[in-house]
Amino acid sequence: MSQPARKSTRLLLDGNLVAEARALKIDLSQAAEEGIAKALKAERERLWRLESAEAIRFHNEYVAKHGLPLAKYRQF
Repeated sequence: MSQPARKSTRLLLDGNLVAEARALKIDLSQAAEEGIAKALKAERERLWRLESAEAIRFHNEYVAKHGLPLAKYRQF
């Protein structure tokens, strides 16, 4: 599997955080990339919840009114 293309980027970061990270030998690029990936995942999930809210509400109303589909086959 090939590595994703890397792109040089300029970021403005809190100087104290940078100094502490360097003192602890934390790879700033890796830490930033992991933080961005985490923020992207959280935002995608938030958007999905917004886009799916109506369908989830309809499903929950159906289950409240009719019970779970195939509930009679549940063994727990």
